[in-house]
Amino acid sequence: AGAATAWYCARAGLDVVLLDRAHFPRAKPCAEYVSPEGARILAEMGALDALESRASALTGMVVHAPSGDVIHGEFVARHGFRGFRDRGLGVRREVLDTILVERARAAGVRVAEGCKVEDVLRDARGQVNGVRMRDASGVHEVTSALVVGADGLRSVVSHRLGLSHVARWPRRVALVAHYRDVSGMTSLGEMHVTAHGYVGLASVGDGLTNVALVVPVRDAARMAGQREAFLQQWIAGHSGLAPRFARAVRVSPVRATGPFASRAKRPFAAGAALVGDAADFYDPFTGEGIYAALRGGELLSPFVVHAVRSYERGQARDALATLAAYDHARHRTFGGKWRVERLIGSAVSMPALLNMAARVLGRDRDLADLLIGVTGDFVPASAVLSPRTFLRFAG
Repeated sequence: AGAATAWYCARAGLDVVLLDRAHFPRAKPCAEYVSPEGARILAEMGALDALESRASALTGMVVHAPSGDVIHGEFVARHGFRGFRDRGLGVRREVLDTILVERARAAGVRVAEGCKVEDVLRDARGQVNGVRMRDASGVHEVTSALVVGADGLRSVVSHRLGLSHVARWPRRVALVAHYRDVSGMTSLGEMHVTAHGYVGLASVGDGLTNVALVVPVRDAARMAGQREAFLQQWIAGHSGLAPRFARAVRVSPVRATGPFASRAKRPFAAGAALVGDAADFYDPFTGEGIYAALRGGELLSPFVVHAVRSYERGQARDALATLAAYDHARHRTFGGKWRVERLIGSAVSMPALLNMAARVLGRDRDLADLLIGVTGDFVPASAVLSPRTFLRFAG
């Protein structure tokens, strides 16, 4: 989200500084899925060609319900909708994020790595006008016309602005690792759902499989200090997965992330805006994170440009109205997907409901393709939120 926002803003003529506490390349716990429509933004940023040579193509998704019913959906289907690409990408964050930072630099963004933002700065009116950050040489203040918080699930910017809001349900945490030689992997991403959580599998290039286990937050205490054992035991206890890992070798540490289900009270304040996971993140099941981050940066950037110009002219009220308009644009852009995400999240949390949906989708391949297309970000959410579609589930 930060790299995309910075790239678009720099291309529009702004002087942009991108602060990140990491040093790239760096790993990050993530399902590592880029939807077919996410490829459009990567192509615009000049990153797609470099990524495709180091990623795996994903042509759809298969979901295994607790009942054993299977939902099989593909991006190329009879519904007629087409994405920017006919396939998604599975790509490691070490690769993706490094290339995006390089593209930001190429656009003129000043990138500072190893810088941890600790607080926002405010002027006498309470308007944000920079950040306080720490790097290897000490604590520094960086002033700016506008601050964009693209700092993820536990956003410091959102917290300091009093915008953080954590939902009560569903509360889940995840463990993520890479394995080599998982048998039976294809160009389809996989979700295996049980009554006690779910695990996603996807090829991510170089013969590696991303394994992402998501469980209720109450299991977090059992994970503490034994992430590797917890993940291994969960896979071993799943009869459909255990044989496929018989010869598999874990080649990365097991990283944790979560809890999920958070949304800022609003994605802006005077002198600041939020984007990506800092603005909202519901649940990783539909793999929305990377696309939402990239699209969020693309969506936010013209509002940032307008707001910065307004602040430079001393028109603070106009700038704040511009940031409020960004909030409305987010709802128009993502509102339908948010509803679909919540419907799917509810089904995943209630095995009986998911089993019922899986029976219908297992028989109705066209409907399954339509739903997978929505999660691929090229089929409009309205296509599955219509009364006619709900009647297909009821029938």
